[in-house]
Amino acid sequence: MEYFIIGAFAGLLFLPIAMGMCRLFGLYSCVKECESHVFTLFGKVIGTIDKPGLQFPVNHFGPRAMLIPFFGKKYIVNTALRQHYLRSQMVNSEEGTPMGVGIWYEMQVKDPVSYLFTNANPDGSLQANVTSSTISTLSNLEMEKMLEDRHSLSRTVRQAVSPLSEQWGYQLGSVYIRKVEFTDVNMVQNITEKVVKRLVQVTSAMKQDGDNRVGLIKSETSFRVSQKMAEAAASRPSIVGKALNEIANQDAEVLDTVLEVMEVENMLASGASIDILPDFTDVLVQLGDHGKST
Repeated sequence: MEYFIIGAFAGLLFLPIAMGMCRLFGLYSCVKECESHVFTLFGKVIGTIDKPGLQFPVNHFGPRAMLIPFFGKKYIVNTALRQHYLRSQMVNSEEGTPMGVGIWYEMQVKDPVSYLFTNANPDGSLQANVTSSTISTLSNLEMEKMLEDRHSLSRTVRQAVSPLSEQWGYQLGSVYIRKVEFTDVNMVQNITEKVVKRLVQVTSAMKQDGDNRVGLIKSETSFRVSQKMAEAAASRPSIVGKALNEIANQDAEVLDTVLEVMEVENMLASGASIDILPDFTDVLVQLGDHGKST
């Protein structure tokens, strides 16, 4: 039991040392996801391993892989998709207005060997290439086109940058002009004032148009109502006369009563003064005699 414990303890101490020695002499290489290992020997590239997992260079490059730790070098290249944003790149519109442009683009290393040995600073070169292509594409364009046609302009920039970026080992992803802004503060204030004035004009015009439409609807409604009332008033005598004829055919006494009621209603509606005399009086006779005597 004691020998087992001592052996296990010695194994725990010896295993890290042995793994370190194997890694030092390049017997194995641990490749991560989105990563590529480039091996050189005597200043020349002998191969690349980009498959994730525990890899043995001897299986890929043969016995010469044993010489890499002494006469060569291993480079680790990140092949993951990366994004970059360039802020406020200055361009001038056709009208001479200074504009600030923001460019967002994606990039990914597809050829690790070209990425390492073709260009000493591929990241900076790609950034400068995107900037120069954007400025050359957008300069001297109409301001309206610069503000509205950003999708087509972004595709133009990508087509201009992609060939050179591939020579540096990059594959250029999406390129998008995300922001176009005015850099002159006075111009921004002038545009803001014009927009506010225009909004006020549009609002007042909409209000006036609404009032005109409401007035037109009211006038049309009043006309139709008066027309219908006139038609009703014109048809009333015919309806009343027809009803009176029907009453007269049925009962003449009822017709007389209806006519008396209508006469009383007209007299009351006229507002004239009325003198009511009792029945069986000779006042009119007396008034007549009094007039003859005078």
